[in-house]
Amino acid sequence: MKINIETVENLTEDEIIIRCRKPTKAIQKICQLIADEAFASPKLVYYKKNEEYYFPLDDVLFFETSGENVYAHTADDSFRIKFRLYELVEMLPGHFVRAAKSTIINIRHILSIDRNLASASLVQFHGSHKKVYVSRLYYQTLKCRLSERSNYED
Repeated sequence: MKINIETVENLTEDEIIIRCRKPTKAIQKICQLIADEAFASPKLVYYKKNEEYYFPLDDVLFFETSGENVYAHTADDSFRIKFRLYELVEMLPGHFVRAAKSTIINIRHILSIDRNLASASLVQFHGSHKKVYVSRLYYQTLKCRLSERSNYED
């Protein structure tokens, strides 16, 4: 078995291709290990008052800074977390995208974007009244990631 790693600078997401004559048990095991590692979400603890909460990362619509704290927003609540936004950028899976200097959004929950050419665009989420702004600086990256998402869902 040969293993090759190719570095491609302009990729927006890592890609793994396995070529084989037939999928053996060893190859299936490798695939499972890769999938387990790739889709393992960071385990976050969420705080509200004196309570700790544990729920899936995919329940989070967006993260945002407010003062000295970072908050995770779900459809109907918000929770403080003990990470900085720059740390989250490094550890979150690819469906979390920077939307502004103080915001990271989960593109899986986006319902619509009200585009404003002069300033920030407004993002609305499925099943929530919450909205966030996407700055002009991050808008193109967000649009690119949304088009990638729709390509995978087809």
